[in-house]
Amino acid sequence: MVIDLLLVAAGLALLLVAGDFLVRGAVNLALRLGIPAMMVGMTVVAFGTSAPELLVSVQAVLAGAGGLALGNVVGSNIANILLVMGAPALIAPVLLERESKRDFVIMIAATLLFIALAFTGTIGLWQALVLLAAFALFMGDSIIRGRRERVALDDLEGADPNLQGPKIAGLLALGLIGLPLGAQLLVTGAVDIAEALGVSDVVIGLTIVAIGTSLPELATTLMAALRREGGVALGNILGSNIFNLLLILGVAGLFGQMSVPAGMLRLDLWVMLAAALILAPFIWTGRPLGRVLGLALLFAYATYLVVLFNTGG
Repeated sequence: MVIDLLLVAAGLALLLVAGDFLVRGAVNLALRLGIPAMMVGMTVVAFGTSAPELLVSVQAVLAGAGGLALGNVVGSNIANILLVMGAPALIAPVLLERESKRDFVIMIAATLLFIALAFTGTIGLWQALVLLAAFALFMGDSIIRGRRERVALDDLEGADPNLQGPKIAGLLALGLIGLPLGAQLLVTGAVDIAEALGVSDVVIGLTIVAIGTSLPELATTLMAALRREGGVALGNILGSNIFNLLLILGVAGLFGQMSVPAGMLRLDLWVMLAAALILAPFIWTGRPLGRVLGLALLFAYATYLVVLFNTGG
């Protein structure tokens, strides 16, 4: 068990570091090649920050642990709202900008689409193609909208106009090598822990793996709250949830079938939808998330974890 926990910890650490290297390298390479900063923000950065979840999910499917892949995505989406939005609200009010209405509606639509597909019993080839088609529509809409907006170079994390070619290549190499290795360590340790504890790989995916792969979003949001810029990370969270459902599960479904557990159909999918809908009145009214709601979100997440482990997923 100790070795497995060390594997999980090492895998998570490697995913976080390698993901950061990949984003920084990709951003600087794209800008050096003359790709507009706006396009980099919507594509390269968004994909790079989703790379850990993508690699974990694909590796889990290849290892025959499809439940871990599903649990990773559903659990990450739940944690992104209840944990990642709840914790910063204890530090400073988190303002949910009204300009995010469109992305919020898209996130809800993606959630409902995934729930509908989940009730077919599996996420396989045709379900994956549906998810990827929806993702293509989302990206097309994002590109059209992005052309109307200007994103400055300074607004892109990891952008450094003075970074030289060899350093960019080094960052890309470290990211591309570290991500699959970290995913392998994490999946191996997580599956072994699930077997040792007598719980399903779905539960491990919904908890340990999901929280681990949500750490970048949590760190970003906490730093924004400390700087009294609580609303900065909302777009990142909405985009992350959309990417998780449409792209990550879509790609993972191309590598093999993922059977949807009955427990997920009864509980987890509806917790994910309810958590997303909690944000609706705050986005529409512009009312900030305060400490009371932050505590409520964290309490709801803790309660969910307790129920999850007690029921065994």
